[in-house]
Amino acid sequence: MMDIDLSPYGQASTRPSPVNRMMSAFAGDFREGHDVNLGVGYVNERTIPRGLIRAALDEVLDRPEDYRAPFNYGGPAGAPYLVSALRDMITGRRVGGLTAADLERRTLVVGASGATSLLDGLGQVLTPGIVLTSDPNYYIYGDVLQRRGFQVRAVPEDADGIEPQRLADAIDKLGAEREAVRFVYVVTVNNPTCTILGNERRRDLVEVVTDLGRRIGRKVPLVCDTAYEWLIHDPQVEAPRSMLLDDPEGIVHELGTLSKVLAPALRIGFMIASPSPLTEAMVQNVSDVGFSAPLANQAIASRLLETHLDEQLASVNAGYRHKAAMMRQWIDEHLGAHLESCRGGRAGFYYYLTFRRLETTESSAFFRFLARTTGRAEIDGTTGDRRPRVIYIPGQFCVQPDGEMVEQSRRQLRLSYGFEQLDRIEPAIRMMGEAAAYAEAATCSAATS
Repeated sequence: MMDIDLSPYGQASTRPSPVNRMMSAFAGDFREGHDVNLGVGYVNERTIPRGLIRAALDEVLDRPEDYRAPFNYGGPAGAPYLVSALRDMITGRRVGGLTAADLERRTLVVGASGATSLLDGLGQVLTPGIVLTSDPNYYIYGDVLQRRGFQVRAVPEDADGIEPQRLADAIDKLGAEREAVRFVYVVTVNNPTCTILGNERRRDLVEVVTDLGRRIGRKVPLVCDTAYEWLIHDPQVEAPRSMLLDDPEGIVHELGTLSKVLAPALRIGFMIASPSPLTEAMVQNVSDVGFSAPLANQAIASRLLETHLDEQLASVNAGYRHKAAMMRQWIDEHLGAHLESCRGGRAGFYYYLTFRRLETTESSAFFRFLARTTGRAEIDGTTGDRRPRVIYIPGQFCVQPDGEMVEQSRRQLRLSYGFEQLDRIEPAIRMMGEAAAYAEAATCSAATS
């Protein structure tokens, strides 16, 4: 018989993404407490408020009049108590400068399974076409979009994020193709670089995308992913301003998540936008995926937002601030002599490094040293006693393969200080310094042979 008839998305999904492939290869024989994973973007286990989550669930179960049937199905737009708690939290803390009046005229949609389900939903309800984003970009979503049939066009960012003028220039260069632009996607604290998009640029981006819509006679959504904004732990950073406040045409769709500050397993993500056919389609998509996010999780999240968010945010950000400072100290000590630049460390839990000469690709001497695949026993160890490995995300996975940053990305990498503890991070950075020295020597040897 012939093979199963897969959709174009299904056919594309049979080929694992580069990061999927690399992480799967490591996960197969990853040794907990021996190997060090600085690649995954997981939150630190110590930031997850297990006791508060347990107490919140008990309270939910003890109050059926307020949290009806928490283990049953719910409505697709989000449980009323969670929607209310999110609105109260945003306006009470003036998140992004938003007021109750700003939210009153906008729709808030809770995703079926975190913010990622909302991002995937956008790829299902919008007609495939061009998506404009930054470079480097959120490579996981970029891969998803391309499997969904979209073309991702990336605009290089600088140390302050995506430049509105470069975006405008990229739109002009599209010529007639600009008609095919479906949306613009911006991560306001970028993943992988953790560059923080300033408020002036935010206002200018809204203007650029609004102008694009006027030129083609159709609104172009500006999707703002704020996943890491609550993890801005540098007190010198200006408070972020929501792009919803500078949006006369209703094109801004702001995504938020509780995963980074509460617990990823709660799977609570939400979208705020002006009512439109797109928001209606997104609510139906939530229903199609699973009726709603699990009601018990929504109830737990609402209780934590109402009672413990301030202390939780303070604790989480203090922890990441300390880890960022320590990791930067070790990066400077062990890798500084090899680096051209180092971004991040002011928000979220990533550093993005650019080396002057060293390559970081999977085939590079640097990578093979840390993966213990050099073929030299004194570096790799023996089959039964392999030396500790260090996992990172090579920059080549973080940029568009047909974009302007391909060559530079071969000298870049992302490091996460989220998941591992400091006593594991310090020796890992030291090993990276050894890998850099090894790669430098290998390069010199190849050049003289």
